[in-house]
Amino acid sequence: MKLTADTIDVSIQELETLVDDARKQPLNEENHRKLKGAIETLAELARMLADQETTLSQLRALLLKTPTTEKTEQTLKRAEIEPTGKAGKDKKADRKKKRKGHGRKPASAFAGARKVDVAHPTLKRGDRCAECGKGKLYPLKEPGVRVRIVGQAPIQATVYRLERLRCNLCQEVFEAPAPKGVGEDKYDETSASMAAILKYGNGVPFHRLEGLQENLGIPLPASTQWAMVEAAAESIAPAHEELMRQAAQGEVLYNDDTTGRILQLKRETGEDRTGVFTSGIVATAAQQKMALFFTGDKHAGENLADVLKRRAADLPPAIQMCDALSRNVPKRMRGLELLLANCLTHGRRNFVGVIDNFPNECRYVLETLGEVYGADEVAREQGMTSAERLAYHQAQSGPRMEELRQWGERQLAERKVEPNSGLGKAIRYLLKHWEKLTLFLRREGAPLDNNICERALKKAILHRKNALFYKTRNGARVGDLFMSLIHTCELCGVNSFDYLTELQRHAAELQRNPREWMPWNYRATLERTNADRAA
Repeated sequence: MKLTADTIDVSIQELETLVDDARKQPLNEENHRKLKGAIETLAELARMLADQETTLSQLRALLLKTPTTEKTEQTLKRAEIEPTGKAGKDKKADRKKKRKGHGRKPASAFAGARKVDVAHPTLKRGDRCAECGKGKLYPLKEPGVRVRIVGQAPIQATVYRLERLRCNLCQEVFEAPAPKGVGEDKYDETSASMAAILKYGNGVPFHRLEGLQENLGIPLPASTQWAMVEAAAESIAPAHEELMRQAAQGEVLYNDDTTGRILQLKRETGEDRTGVFTSGIVATAAQQKMALFFTGDKHAGENLADVLKRRAADLPPAIQMCDALSRNVPKRMRGLELLLANCLTHGRRNFVGVIDNFPNECRYVLETLGEVYGADEVAREQGMTSAERLAYHQAQSGPRMEELRQWGERQLAERKVEPNSGLGKAIRYLLKHWEKLTLFLRREGAPLDNNICERALKKAILHRKNALFYKTRNGARVGDLFMSLIHTCELCGVNSFDYLTELQRHAAELQRNPREWMPWNYRATLERTNADRAA
């Protein structure tokens, strides 16, 4: 049973009274709503208890009032606290502003749509104006636009019925040639690209796509889909390898992992380790963002170490951003140095979880961190360089963070808070990892948090929730390859369908020079290739 988004405040005593009253007289609308909500909650609770992955936090969120978002303004509002200070005044003023609505998409948003130029049926450049009869017509720079959206199968098929003629004397058969461009292969490169994007980019399992295609009269068995994407993965593997090589040269490396599942897994780390993980790595270098995924029995730190083996020895130390889990940090590698930064959002999250019990203390922490994020947003909007951003944070965020550190130390030293309470644990986490949490105040380019990697892992989580598992390590390898290339395209604002298709069509050129076939430069490479062929 799916619960609604409404929250109903009702106590156990009130529910008992409602049940007793129901024997005497019909329930009114409000009491009926409360009793129905309690029954739905009980059904949802039973379902969650049957799910082995349900956490205690999720059960608390169902039964108790918990924040649906970690935005400071809404969190404080839930605790019935108004933001204070300049930041608080700005937020209250923003609430009064009318929020812009979400209208229909303009024609310019349909970048992947087929474009058809339509000439006027009776008029052309230089003709006399039909209205005034004196002026001459000239074309406008911007044409009129009409967008026509049609439904179709994700993977389409065309049946070419080739006419066949037979000689009545010698019995020789003459078959009409197939149209130019059809080729001998049954499956076009675009079919493998679409199947890969649906499964590894949007979480549509092969069997679900098989059912959809069957209903639309274009059968495409799950086994055929797998054969298509596996063959495509082999042809575009050099692009994935080059992506890992370039990611290893990154200036900032974000990493984290989530749980995964491989049914037939021969463990590389030994039988002592029982977990299976999908690690996400996002690297930034030369204004480009690259995403990598690895599914297996290795932790995020071990997968990052494997990537960093490709790093050039003469590069300065890279910044690694992750949460405070030790398994996210690579073991010490000879000749490799990393500057470790920890995620400020993880530190902030601890205070969000206890705001009901410690509203005033949490308000101070959340508003302080809100000002730090506000300063980072200003730096981003103004296009500051790394050096300018560092100086700005040192001037704006440095004093506020130092005040926060001293406040936390006083809370524990003066025993204003119990060390083992929720607030005490949140403060101790902040102080324990202070140097790593504040690297952005000392190092150019150091980020505040690991949110970009957390968002990347949603791609793997979506696949896990829909497809549930990989059958073999090879299946996981293919999935990681496509997921890495697809999400890198998304980070770069590139059409992943077009990119995967062109990689397959130019597999030989990709093999010779994979550096020229990255998501951010493949279009320029295509233009050069086509120009050379035309010449």
